[in-house]
Amino acid sequence: MITAGLKLTQSGGIALLNDGKLEFNIEMQKLANGARYSNVDELDDLVGILGGFGYRLDDIGTWAVDGWDGAEFGRLARLSGGSPVELLVAPYRETAQVPDPLQPGRLGELLIGGRSKKYESYVHVGSHLAAAYCTSPFARRGEASMVMVWDGGCFPRLYCVDADGRIEPGGEVFPLIGHTYSMASQHWGPFKRTAKSRNVDDLSVAGKMMAYIALGTAREEIKKVFREEFHAHFEADTPQVHRYRAEIIGCGSTGEGSHAYVHAFLDDVHARTNALGVSDEDVLASVHEFLEEMLIERLAAKIRAWKGDEPWNLCFAGGCALNIKWNSALRAHPIIKAMWVPPFPDDSGSAIGTAALAAARGEGLRPIEWGTRLGPALDRTPHVPQGWTVSPCRPEELARLLHRTGQPAVVLNGRAELGPRALGGRSIIAPAVDTTMKKALNDAKSREYYRPVAPICLEEHAPKIFDPGTPDPHMLFEHWVRPEWVDRLPAIMHLDGTARLQTVNQHDDPTLFAILREYHKWSGVPVLCNTSANYNGRSFFPDAASAMEWGQLDLVWSEGVLYRREFGSASA
Repeated sequence: MITAGLKLTQSGGIALLNDGKLEFNIEMQKLANGARYSNVDELDDLVGILGGFGYRLDDIGTWAVDGWDGAEFGRLARLSGGSPVELLVAPYRETAQVPDPLQPGRLGELLIGGRSKKYESYVHVGSHLAAAYCTSPFARRGEASMVMVWDGGCFPRLYCVDADGRIEPGGEVFPLIGHTYSMASQHWGPFKRTAKSRNVDDLSVAGKMMAYIALGTAREEIKKVFREEFHAHFEADTPQVHRYRAEIIGCGSTGEGSHAYVHAFLDDVHARTNALGVSDEDVLASVHEFLEEMLIERLAAKIRAWKGDEPWNLCFAGGCALNIKWNSALRAHPIIKAMWVPPFPDDSGSAIGTAALAAARGEGLRPIEWGTRLGPALDRTPHVPQGWTVSPCRPEELARLLHRTGQPAVVLNGRAELGPRALGGRSIIAPAVDTTMKKALNDAKSREYYRPVAPICLEEHAPKIFDPGTPDPHMLFEHWVRPEWVDRLPAIMHLDGTARLQTVNQHDDPTLFAILREYHKWSGVPVLCNTSANYNGRSFFPDAASAMEWGQLDLVWSEGVLYRREFGSASA
């Protein structure tokens, strides 16, 4: 059975499951230097993607579409062959009308490639749930797991998936949308603004804020204000709260007016923190810690009240699961036996989850066979601009060049990574021993000075350099740089002493492993810098030509070929 999962909205694309094996997940943002978070605007574009992998429309047994903003259904306006079409899809989350995420919340017909195809649509939150559980080690071992989903437009919601893949919804953990984290930056700090958002309008700011909070210190008196105002605005027995609970159920930012309530909450916090005379940096650090503490305390209490005191497996999905500090704090809690966060916890994994829901046929989620590198392939015949030389170059030769010159290089290899993190297939890698390297990379990418650069490290060496240094192939947990390595690796340490580590072994990525191993042999350091290779505001470079046209670095390496700018600093 071949199932196509479609995500037509934010971070849209198509995933194809063939008898439980994920063949590909192609996000529109990763094609032709697409803008981050791109929708699928033209349905016929999906026909070309299918054809590129040798599939025709008639090969697809089931078409499944992700749900979207709305309490009863989502309404999407798209093009098909250049003509406007409208689709009605499942609501954002399960409701009384759609109580089981395993069941379709809407049926319809899809006009694609001039053909009409029947589709099933599943609630959006279900796509996160299924993408997380079906790719987890728990599903592979036939184990039950809690699954928490917290994305921008919903409250954190808890589910229990049993060993047979059946889903038991557990309801909300607390009534606050995930966008609250980034919305706080509209009230304090460098992204403060007068015109506040009415729905999500800057998806990139959450990651910037997670970096910026290292400039501040969380303070108990500030967190006390947040706790008191949270209770007053969202949980007290008052007419204001009753109105909020009647109007806002966490069904998407364009499906309900949740932003107005959150901004009112933040306005009242702002008035009180102003009176304390505290800095914006301290307030934002306190926002982070307030939300983290509430998330952990409420989650643990809900699991215990629902299922007892025994530790549980936990899958975490939704955009909030990209917060490595929250992930690490959750994993450390005694109620969590083991934890899984997929490398695509945000909407970039929704097409995968939607396909997995449809493939379950209502009988229970099943593990899927998948890999991290199932995005688009590279263009293997790039145009080479004037002033660049081309030569064969093995991974080991690139490693020696990095050590000898101290220069960064764009590395483009194989199919693109799934999800938002560059993991060595669409990366810029560089020596981490130079104190100026982080600034040089941030300048090249037009990023703020406080933004961190991630380390990649040979897995077997990670525990001696990082704490905890446990395997982390997808950059999803926080690690501390051990004191004896702080001065040796200045480029990869964040302002607070932490690092967003990616561990690498030969199985994960033989090419990246070979580069790291050879660099370690010559330098004595098993670590390199890694940051994404892309235009600012765009997703990964789709080919070597884009990296050369970008022109910020003098070395571009792609699948055994080195492109080198003749007049650049790397020519030494």
